[in-house]
Amino acid sequence: MIQRIQSVYLLVVTILIIICLCSPVGSYIGSDYSVSALTNLCLTMADGTKDYAPWALFAILLVVAVLAFGAIFMFKKRMLQIRLTIFSTILLIGYYATLATFIFMLKEESMTFSLSWTACLPLVAIILNWLAIRAIGKDEVLVKAYDRLR
Repeated sequence: MIQRIQSVYLLVVTILIIICLCSPVGSYIGSDYSVSALTNLCLTMADGTKDYAPWALFAILLVVAVLAFGAIFMFKKRMLQIRLTIFSTILLIGYYATLATFIFMLKEESMTFSLSWTACLPLVAIILNWLAIRAIGKDEVLVKAYDRLR
């Protein structure tokens, strides 16, 4: 199960998404140099108050992490594994669209937004999902070739 390369890719995707869940995505810097941190679950203002408006970011990443981890154990159902991985990739693209929406919705006129390094982790996960889909497809072709030989 874990000795297959696509399982390693999907495990790394799960780890990257969990890291992204726990880390701040960026920060708003006000004109008075006050910093408000944007995480996937909440926006923490400079005075310590929290606004839970971006909870959808957390929900999307949580679903992607569960899908990627669950797809590891679908090694006998390769086509379902490919479908789950494609759906996970679509959700990650939707995550970026949702993140851009929240960045512009929560930003005030006198603020600038600075992305954190963790904002690139879903992009790396998209690339790893694509590599996993290719590897699963190669396995499926190999199994079909063995079935034809019997």
